[in-house]
Parts: sequence; C-alpha cells; structure tokens
Amino acid sequence: MSTTGLTPTGSLASVGDRRRVVFATVIGTTVEWYDFFIYASAAGLVFSQLFFEPAGQQAAILLSFATVGVSFLFRPLGAFLAGHFGDKYGRRVVLVLTLILMGAATALIGLLPTFAQIGVAAPVLLILLRIIQGISAGGEWGGAVLMAVEHAPRAKRGLFGASPQLGVPLGLLLASGVMALMAVIAPGDAFLEWGWRVPFLLSIVLIAIGYWVRRRVEESPVFAEIAERKVKSRMPIVQLFRKHTLLVIIAALVFAGNNAVGYMTTGGYIQNYSTNPDGPIGLERGPVLWAVAGSAVTWLLSTFFAGWISDRIGRRTTYIVGWVLQLLGVFALFPLVNTGTVGGLFAGVAILTIGLGLTYGPQAALYSELFPASIRFSGVSISYAIGAILGGAFAPTIATALVQATGTTWSVTWYLAGMTVVGLIATLLLRDRSGIPLGPDHEAEQAVSPLYGAKRA
Repeated sequence: MSTTGLTPTGSLASVGDRRRVVFATVIGTTVEWYDFFIYASAAGLVFSQLFFEPAGQQAAILLSFATVGVSFLFRPLGAFLAGHFGDKYGRRVVLVLTLILMGAATALIGLLPTFAQIGVAAPVLLILLRIIQGISAGGEWGGAVLMAVEHAPRAKRGLFGASPQLGVPLGLLLASGVMALMAVIAPGDAFLEWGWRVPFLLSIVLIAIGYWVRRRVEESPVFAEIAERKVKSRMPIVQLFRKHTLLVIIAALVFAGNNAVGYMTTGGYIQNYSTNPDGPIGLERGPVLWAVAGSAVTWLLSTFFAGWISDRIGRRTTYIVGWVLQLLGVFALFPLVNTGTVGGLFAGVAILTIGLGLTYGPQAALYSELFPASIRFSGVSISYAIGAILGGAFAPTIATALVQATGTTWSVTWYLAGMTVVGLIATLLLRDRSGIPLGPDHEAEQAVSPLYGAKRA
C-alpha cells in the first residue's frame, strides 16, 4: 500500500502528515467547542440564578440565554479578522491564536464573582468574556476546516473535512460529561456555589494540550503554494463581497438550517426546559446531562458517516437526505421529551442528531469547494459566522419566548421545521462541486459561481 498521496496542489503528502492534521483539527476544535458549550450548558442550568436573578425568574432565563446569543453577533468580527489574516499569513497561526483566546476567556468565566458579590458588574463582565468567546469561535472554524480539507486527497475531502466537524459533538460530549460529573461531586447548592466553576477552569489544561498539538502541524499546502507564488489577495474580504455576496448568503442559510436545530441541545435549551423545577417535566440535572452526552455520541457517529458518504454520493445529495431526516427529528423531539422520562428525552435528542450529523458532516468540504483559493478562508469563515447568527444565535431565547407566549412546545417545533426548510431550499440552489481542484492554479474554475442560474463571477 502506498504511504503517500496527492494534496490539492499536486504535491506528495505522507500518511503520517495527514494523520497529524486530522488529529490536530479534532483535538483543537473539541477543546474550542468544549469551552463554548460549557458556557451554554451553564447558561441553561445556573447563570440565570447567579447573574440575572434580580430580573425575576422568567426574565432571568431569557437574559441568560440571550448572553449565549450575544457571542454570535461577534462571530463575524472574528471571521473577518481570521479570514483576512488567514488568507494573508496562513491558516496555522490563526488557529493557535483563536485557541488561546477562547481558553483565556473560558478560564476567567470560571473565576467571575456573582451578582450577589459584586452587583451589576458581574453580568457585564460575563457578557464581555462571552463576546471574546464569540470572536474566537468566529475565527476558529474556518481555519480548522481548511487545514483538514486542503491537506486531503481529492477523493476523501468529505471524510477529512468531517474531522473538525467532529469537534462539535465531541465538545458537547466532553462539556456535558464534565458538567454531569460535577453534578454528582457537588450536588444541590454546592453545584451553584462552586461546582459549575470547575469545568471552566479545566479549560486551562485542555488549551495547553491543544496548543501543543496545533504547533506541530504543517501549514496548508494550498496556502503554502499561494505564499510561494506571492499571489495572495491584498484585500480578500473586499474581493469576497465584490464577487460572491449572494453565494455567502446562500451558504450561510445552509448552515443556519442546521445550527438553529442543533442549539436546542448545544445552546442549553433542552437542559433548562427538562430540569426547570417549575416546568412541566422537572427532571434531575445529572441524568439530563448524561442523556445529552449520550446524544453527542450519536451525533458524532452520524457526522463521521456523513463526511464519508458525501465522498461517494456528493455533498448536495447527502445534505438533502439529511434535511429530510432532520425534519423528522424535529417533529419527534418534543413528543418524546414531554414524556417526562430520561429515556424519552434521550430518544428525542438522539433521533434529532441523525439529521443534524448528515447536515453538518459534509459542511467543511462543501464550503471549501465553493470559494476560490485566494479568498477561501474569508469566504468559509464569514459564511459560517453569518449562518450562526441567523440560525443558532438566539434559537434558545426564541424557543423560550415562544413557549412562554403560547404555552406549548409545538410553536418551537414549527420554528425549527421552518429553519430546516430554509436550509433545504438553500442547498437546492447550489450545484455539487465535489472534487473540484482546490489549488491556486485553478482559480478561474473555482470563481465560476456554483449557484444555479448565476453567471461567471
């Protein structure tokens, strides 16, 4: 068996090099999303009591979830900065910086005094640190995606591109597992007093591991060739919006359809809904967290499968199947959760993750194949950031407000179904570009718009 293969630029890459890239992207994105989801989980479980309690119970929950969404508003800033510097100076340096930024903000949240201790300064500092997390998350994904896909052989981009995608369910699994463990170690009031802080402080160790791993990875071969030829775009973001604005919007809507639904668990909504002692279910915190952690495993498997199968049947077809399954999962979610049992809750979120994985696993390869090499980091990062705002940013807040206004979870179901249909329509507007050359030699071919009915860019 050969131990080498062709990169997108036509150069040889060893199996060992590729394995290091896959390992680094999985570890790095897992750490990054662990940090992000620890916050969302804490927002659903304790932040309303610790930072927003004077606003009243219902308003405090809304404010707590709103802080989850605030970070999304700053993802485009992170995406703009990372895209600009990533297209000019390389993918690797951006990945290292975003990892450090996210870890520092997460650890500081674990040290924050509460409202009872320092008053209104507590929620203000919490929001500021959440904004820093948002900037970091906005820059992280695009770099990780391009490192994985641009190192991949043409026939395995979906599989390689699934590696950074796995960081989301792995981050959710790790975050939910650590939170569940702390609920056992520090039950009841102890969890409110200090137990919730431990997962945030553990980020320091995880960041050190992620930093060490990412520093050992070589720069993307596509960017290395662009740098060698000195053909880097001077203003990649300007070029992106001058020629590809509509494509950015459509690509963003593809992700929005997935992200809105995914944030029912990653954004902390299901955790809050099912553990609220004054709500219709009132389950114990620990079993709910373990159920969510279990659903992260099914999400992980479906995401990996989606990346693999997209190399065989195409990104577009994989997405279409995923949207149908996601829609079925949306309609099954609350009837199962509202059974009031941990088993029903697990079944609901696990079924949902099948469609979520199929509409997330191929995203790295899909996005990378949409944009020309010289502006790819900007295109991928900004599309992702805008999609996150349109989709997941305020999905938990919207869901909470809908239930408070209507008294029924069916209103949430129809909201999520509508977002799924938006994602499906956006996907149908895109041509499948699986296998298109990614190197700088093929900029002219890459610049042809993948939108149906569009002319050459």
